[in-house]
Amino acid sequence: MIRGKSPTTASSVPEDDLPQGVKILVSGGFGTGKTTLVSAISEIVPFHTEENLTRSSVGVDDTEGLELKSHTTVAMDFGRITIHDKLSVFLFGTPGQDRFWFMWDELASGALCAVVLADTRRLAVSFPAIDYFERYTVPFVVAVNTFDGVRTHDPDTVRRALDIDRSVPVMFCDARQRESVKQVMVTAVAHALALEETADDRVRRRSRADLPSAR
Repeated sequence: MIRGKSPTTASSVPEDDLPQGVKILVSGGFGTGKTTLVSAISEIVPFHTEENLTRSSVGVDDTEGLELKSHTTVAMDFGRITIHDKLSVFLFGTPGQDRFWFMWDELASGALCAVVLADTRRLAVSFPAIDYFERYTVPFVVAVNTFDGVRTHDPDTVRRALDIDRSVPVMFCDARQRESVKQVMVTAVAHALALEETADDRVRRRSRADLPSAR
């Protein structure tokens, strides 16, 4: 299931008239900007489950290059975008630390697609998210977060470094800017729908090939 329907007590309401929801995951490694991205695009005050980073995280969380980071997501971030009165996009930001990966299966259930945020200073922290979505065949795009506004690498270089297929979109974004995040979301949904259409075409061709030939 890639789209959920809101519950209703009016069983006589035509299915096409029920509100639809599309679920998109925002993932990536620890400190790549997931909470910032959800906050930038959400039309509601985002729901965050953040806690202060404490000394107990030393040696557990990789904070190299993140010396100024003081909070971390321990469960999820949640935001919403209303496309029109019958369609909403729900954003779920995954926790970035290894010890919270057990939550990913629940968060990923029913997702149309995912955005993997990457930091070129710390590309390795995004490998687990990429591996997860490849393993469970969840369509995803890679968005390189330009924290300082400077593109230090081109998309092909990032693609080779992450070892991802050429069919996976790689783009740059500023997770603080709404319009930049919007383009990432549009690209992610378009990529997922294109893959879905390709899969449907293959099924139709296979079905035609299985039909008995006319004599």
